[in-house]
Amino acid sequence: MGKIFDVNFLYSSFWTILTALPTTLAITAVAFLFGLIIGFFSALVRLYKVPVLRRIVGFYTSFIRGTPLLVQIYMSYYGVPILLKVLEANYGWKIDISAIPAIYYVYVAYSLNTGAYMTETIRGAIEAVDPGQFEASMSIGMTGVQMFRRIILPQAFLVALPNLGNTIISLLKDTSLAFTVTVVEIIAQSKLTAARSLRFFEVYIDAALIYWLSCLFIEFCARLAERHMKRKRGLEA
Repeated sequence: MGKIFDVNFLYSSFWTILTALPTTLAITAVAFLFGLIIGFFSALVRLYKVPVLRRIVGFYTSFIRGTPLLVQIYMSYYGVPILLKVLEANYGWKIDISAIPAIYYVYVAYSLNTGAYMTETIRGAIEAVDPGQFEASMSIGMTGVQMFRRIILPQAFLVALPNLGNTIISLLKDTSLAFTVTVVEIIAQSKLTAARSLRFFEVYIDAALIYWLSCLFIEFCARLAERHMKRKRGLEA
């Protein structure tokens, strides 16, 4: 009878699973960046009540927040190729769909998912800025772009920063679903390692440790950023 718990295997498999961390971080970074862009423009559409676009954004945020991320991943993985085939048929685009890596469909799903949640985070942060700041900016002749870039966004960013940090942490953990469409991230690598050794407990301890340490690092960076922003604005000694 073999060992019930193998510490040596726990150590060796940790480094094997760690090789999948760059893929996990890539999904997190890409989804956060594009989600931030989508969320920012969607928030502006809702704040300024832009006709037509306001309803589209409302439907988008409601649908994304009301459906599981796993379903969205499947919709992207199976739906985007269909859309590309339609474009190819109607407009003569030459697209080799079979050559597109699965991770690109994951990028689409995670970016859209993150964007929907970012919309509410950014909208709430902008609305938290004192309305007097808007009036003061306009009174000294600032354009709308100048007002947002110099006055509103720095204050809104400080308000949103804790939620943005939490979003990155949640996003990092949610990447564990990407294995369902053949993307080899931490969980997929864990499953492959466990299948070869049949030591599932040790492998998932390793995965948990990698996620935990990564989240601790993100939390630390978010605290540093928040402290820096507060010092820069004179809110902290």
